[in-house]
Amino acid sequence: MLTSRLIFRPVAALLMVSSLLLGCDNKSPAPQAAPGATVTAAEPAANHHAHKLIDKFASAETLALYNNLAGLRGKHMLFGHEDSLAYGVNWEGDLDRSDIRDVTGSNPALYGWELGGLELGHEKNLDGVNFKQMQDWIKAGYSRGGVITISWHMYSPVSGGNSWDKTPTVHDIIPGGSKHDTLKAYLDTFVAFNEGLAVTDAAGNKKYIPIIFRPWHEHNGDWFWWGKGNASEQDYIALWQFTVKYLRDEKGLHNLIYAYSPDRSRIDLAAFESGYFYAFPGDEYVDVIGLDNYWDVGHNSNTASADEQKAGFVAALKGIVKIAQVRNKIAALTETGNNRLTIPNFWTERVLNPILAGEEAQQITYMMVWRNANSAREKSEQFFAPYTGQTTAEDFKTFFAHPYVLFESELPKLYE
Repeated sequence: MLTSRLIFRPVAALLMVSSLLLGCDNKSPAPQAAPGATVTAAEPAANHHAHKLIDKFASAETLALYNNLAGLRGKHMLFGHEDSLAYGVNWEGDLDRSDIRDVTGSNPALYGWELGGLELGHEKNLDGVNFKQMQDWIKAGYSRGGVITISWHMYSPVSGGNSWDKTPTVHDIIPGGSKHDTLKAYLDTFVAFNEGLAVTDAAGNKKYIPIIFRPWHEHNGDWFWWGKGNASEQDYIALWQFTVKYLRDEKGLHNLIYAYSPDRSRIDLAAFESGYFYAFPGDEYVDVIGLDNYWDVGHNSNTASADEQKAGFVAALKGIVKIAQVRNKIAALTETGNNRLTIPNFWTERVLNPILAGEEAQQITYMMVWRNANSAREKSEQFFAPYTGQTTAEDFKTFFAHPYVLFESELPKLYE
């Protein structure tokens, strides 16, 4: 993840960045639908300009998901949550529960999962989620029509340290590097994990669950070993391109949608595109124009006013939407949130209203907030979604009720 995670993990330094932020109006959202109201199905993908995935052999379900997400643009946005089914702030071990559903009655529309530790053969990921159980939760979410996205805080194949170990690594693991075979072995663990995501349809056909795969994220920051300052721009591009070619062409994974997601805090809004395209691997290697943005929604290192932050939030969304439209791709807010939800009416005033203030920002296809750490196990407070009794829970219900925002109970059929 996560710029914010830097603040709560001892291995990382506090992020201090200055940003140029612009002013905007704060318009009210449109009238609300009843909580849990079901939206009509999206128009068939064939009725939209078909979006070409970078994998020309992508499975039918994977292509349908991508086209149907594109078809929702401007009308609806999917809401997602990391580790939503694995644990909550005050519970762990329930196999069919989420803090999101406790508050709203519905699971999130999009489920985020994390692979860190898989490459080392660990039973659980770096946040304590059992990988076998994760596969079961992914299958369950998919069976209900939900969308799956996966990130990977990979341990360094050079130093053995975690993602926040800044030991130069990338040059040694790209083609020609001394640890290139180790990288391939690490990627092979994902190939095996993906094999466990095969399902059989009603006709007895084997299919693989479509995954929005988000590797090497926030690379324009300096907190990961693949980040700016720890790896050259050229080497990062080589790493991304090799990852795609290896998984797609050599290993034959055709259920992946590749999401690129730099961090907003390291992009100057006055030169958004040039900042966004730092180490961009090329249109033929990216499906989702993503952005991780904690900075503009109350990050505790951002001293700008609330209005300035809301303006920056909108400007950043417009920036990725413009890039996506030019390239005939979809745009997404791949990570966001306010840790511990300290801002009153966060969901409506800091997220929903700014997005709805203009047509451009509304073109994002989904947003995902980070996880709700289990307070008893982790002995700390880190949560990005409300739980029962949390102070923003009522505001979150208003957010949930708005017809623009989709949760799992409201999803059209996205895989057809």
